[in-house]
Amino acid sequence: MKTFLILISILAIIYFIIATVGKSIKKASDKKFEEWQKKGGSSSRQPVRSGFIIWNSKLLLFIPAILLFLMLFLTVIPAQTCGVVITPGGVLQQTYKTGWHLINPVYSVKLMDKTAQVYTCASSRSVDKNSDDYKEYKAAATQSGTIWAPTVDGIKMGFDISASWRIDEEFAWWIYDNVSEQDGSNSGRFFWLEENVIKPKLKSSLALTASKYNPIEVYSNKRQDIQDEVFEKMKQDVQSYHLILEQIDIREVYYNEEYEKAINAKKLEEQRVLTLIEITKQKREQEIQAAIDKNIAIQKAEGEAKALQIKGQSVVNNPKIVELEWINKWNGILPTYMLGNSNGIMLNMNKQ
Repeated sequence: MKTFLILISILAIIYFIIATVGKSIKKASDKKFEEWQKKGGSSSRQPVRSGFIIWNSKLLLFIPAILLFLMLFLTVIPAQTCGVVITPGGVLQQTYKTGWHLINPVYSVKLMDKTAQVYTCASSRSVDKNSDDYKEYKAAATQSGTIWAPTVDGIKMGFDISASWRIDEEFAWWIYDNVSEQDGSNSGRFFWLEENVIKPKLKSSLALTASKYNPIEVYSNKRQDIQDEVFEKMKQDVQSYHLILEQIDIREVYYNEEYEKAINAKKLEEQRVLTLIEITKQKREQEIQAAIDKNIAIQKAEGEAKALQIKGQSVVNNPKIVELEWINKWNGILPTYMLGNSNGIMLNMNKQ
């Protein structure tokens, strides 16, 4: 904006110079014309009058003067920032928002970022410096390690968690006046806030919330509840520093190494017991099936024996039954063999 005003001022000054010269030329030509008219207008050739039309050049001096005045007092606050004014008497208790403002040039204006900041606590990972994702990893490097908080059982759980926050724009002047710069830059205030406000409040809120749940709940179905509770508690805690908490995200949850080993051992034992139970169940079912098959075989044998007994008794009681059975089963063809004498010799009936 100031560049534009400077350009307009330069153009106004150039036009003022041109107007001054043009006015002098016009004045000289008008004078010659008047002298020619006084002589009767016939003694010599009529002089050429200047047709240069121009505004009052003195008025043009006000344009650069006004623009220079505006350049001195006009301050532009860029987007995504707000302005804090420093006077000889200290910080002015007022925040200037994005836009144009007329501010005394004796005062200095400090810009502060009003956009969302993200503070992350997460476990670090090793990345090969020659790999493609190294730059991406460095750009998103974690600011703090995993937060470990005890559950209701006293078992510590690890949380990878992020807090999204920003300054309260209305109180940017208070933050500038009360928070240390650390490294002498405005960003140093944000580092101080993250290390001395965001991180401690995040740890405290997470520890108090996680202590209400057991490890299984923390790891599985209560994660959203924990996230919401941490957000509500931390939101109240950071208000005294005029910070606005926008979001809490639990990215990952870990068991500690010893507890994870114990859980794995327990799971393996449970799986082994379930396997043995399944094997025992299968064997029991096989035994039951074998007993059923045995009973069926016994009942079948008993039935066959009973049938033979009844049949034998019938033959004894009535020998003609054998002849009747023989007749019923005869197919009309004479036998080619028959038993001979009592020695059981089989005779060929077809032999001549």
